Amino acid sequence: MHKIFVTGISTGVGKTIASAIFTEALQADYWKPVQAGDLDNSDTERVKELISNNKTKFHPCSYELKSPLSPHAAAEIDGIRIDRFHINEPETDNHLVIEGSGGLLVPLNEEDTMFDIIMPDYKVVVVSRNYLGSINHSLLTINWLLQKGYEVSVLFSGEANPQTENIILLKTGIESLGRIDEEENFDKEVIKKYAAKFEGILKSL
Repeated sequence: MHKIFVTGISTGVGKTIASAIFTEALQADYWKPVQAGDLDNSDTERVKELISNNKTKFHPCSYELKSPLSPHAAAEIDGIRIDRFHINEPETDNHLVIEGSGGLLVPLNEEDTMFDIIMPDYKVVVVSRNYLGSINHSLLTINWLLQKGYEVSVLFSGEANPQTENIILLKTGIESLGRIDEEENFDKEVIKKYAAKFEGILKSL
């Protein structure tokens, strides 16, 4: 069974849409370990609204924090400290899609970051979106993961920018899974279309 950890080069780059597509493509379970802010419209709820299959199970977050901030800061406001050893992967016999919060080095507390909850058997997909500075953010994220020995792929999100994408692939040596285009709206039908496109790619990871 595949365990796919979805991270991004920054916040707002398309991790949740990518996670919904992967969840639908594999009819996988979905887990967001840490949700900070938007508890009434969480990423888990968004993915629920976007998938069509009946097999997916949604596992509860280990931490749900009220403020839309870095987890360490949101936890402090809530009067708690995130303990990464209380972030326990749910038990399932199904594929599992895990969506990170923000970027790779987002702090959970004064010692640990999101990086520290990525297990050795996870395959990591980095969502990269073109903006000024995205090459630097992509290379830093991908190279941190490669140095630690993870299997890493990149998924491009938004309008194509061949100069940006080619240099990221050239300098890291990793493969691109493909692209999620800039769509007017992401609904169940659009997610199903992308799920069909990515199903074989994901199963071959």
